[in-house]
Formats: sequence, structure tokens, C-alpha cells
Amino acid sequence: MKVAFQGEPGAYSEQATFNYFGEVETLPCETFDDVFTAVASGACDMGLIPIENSLAGSIHQNYDLLLRHDLHIVGEYFLRVRHCLIAFEDVEKKDIQRVISHPQALGQCAGYLRNLGVKTEPVYDTAGSVKMLKASGERTTAAIASKRAAQLYGMRILEEGIEDDQENYTRFLAISRADKQPEGEAKTSIVFTLKNQPGALFKALSVFALRDIDLTKIESRPLAGKPWEYLFYVDFIGAVSEDASQRALDHLGEYAVMLRVLGCYQRYRI
Repeated sequence: MKVAFQGEPGAYSEQATFNYFGEVETLPCETFDDVFTAVASGACDMGLIPIENSLAGSIHQNYDLLLRHDLHIVGEYFLRVRHCLIAFEDVEKKDIQRVISHPQALGQCAGYLRNLGVKTEPVYDTAGSVKMLKASGERTTAAIASKRAAQLYGMRILEEGIEDDQENYTRFLAISRADKQPEGEAKTSIVFTLKNQPGALFKALSVFALRDIDLTKIESRPLAGKPWEYLFYVDFIGAVSEDASQRALDHLGEYAVMLRVLGCYQRYRI
């Protein structure tokens, strides 16, 4: 099996890929769009993308890409993210004036960085920031990335666990061209649009409440070409094949202008 992920070797997405799939062949991609394209084209069997973080929130670009591509969500995984401050072997923490990393990582360590009194600069990837630092030779700059990234590029960890909240998790979705039937407790992800009229969203969500279906995520995104209209992404507990889920989706179809099931997959518990 070959799995695509966004980032350089040593990225958290690579770590999540190995944790979820085991020892598989991987394809590091520069962008999230490249991950979707690699799976859609058949260059890779699967992809693993981050969709939300417990501190920094949703990764909106990947919600948009889920809608744009005809792929299926076939699994989810939660990775405990532990950030490290990384620099050259001969550098001390007091020497650092600038810190580079992915915007999500900088946001997750914002309080720590304020206390450190440094400037921050966003770059394309966490592991990529360590690679860039190694190539630059800068002794007043540090990077934020994983322990594995520091080991891969032969750099020193100045401090480990610098995230502002120790309950720092990133949720990843496994995507595939082929659908897959879940085993065990299932979760379903859908996206829909509604007519812009009073009570529309209330009616849409009530189809789940009426059947005691647990909603675990609600996300809205702008609908391209229609200002102030929205796409609604919803995750709920249950398989599409279950009677309650099917009745709820049929009922939702009475209100929705567009309704699409993005995937039904096994629920992951931390």
C-alpha cells in the first residue's frame, strides 16, 4: 500500500500515517491538494489528511477539498501532538530571536512563544521548517516540529512539550477512491446545503435529534458563487446502513438542496 501525506519526512502527518496504517510506502506531498490528486489519480492507494486540531480548530482547506474531489473518507485517527523547540547543537534557548514553523504549530505554541519573546515566521510545514533551518545555518533561529524531525535532520531539541495545552490532538481522515464498510462503532460524515429561509438549519439538525443521533462535529463553509450562503459539514455517530441514520438522511433530503455522504468509517477513540 502507498499512502500520500502533506509535508516533509518527519512531519506529524507522516507520524500519523505510520501509526494508523503501519509500515507502508509513503508519498510526501507539498500541498494538501497534491495529496487529494495523488489518491484520485491512482498514484497512491490512500491519503491521510489533518482535518481539525483540538487547540487551533478546523483546517478549512481540507473541507473544501473533500467536496471538490470524488473520494471517500474511510477512517479517522487522533494523534497526540507534542511540539519541540529545535535548533543547532551549539545553540542555547537564550540565543533564539526568531521561530519558524507551520502556522498551526505556531498557533498551538502562541503563549509559549510570547513568553520567550521571539519573532515568529510561518512556513509550509513543521518538519520542513527544520529542513530549512538546517540548510540556512542560522544560529538565532529555531523551528517547531516533532522529535522525529529533529532526529532526521540531526538537530538539537532545546525543549519538548512546548504546546500551550497538553491535551493537543489533531484529527486525521483517511481518504480513498473506493468506499469501505466500517467495522465496529461507525461514524458518518456528510455535507449539505439549504435554502436560505427562516428555520432551515434548525429543521435540518432536528432530523438527528428526533432519532437520538449524536452529532460530533458541525462546520460551515462559504458556498462559492453564492455570497452569504453556506455548506454545512456534519459528523454523526452511526452507519449509513442503520435504520435511524437512513431515516434521518431521507428526512434531511426533504430540506437540503444538496446532500452528499462523504464517508462512513470506524470511529476512533482516544
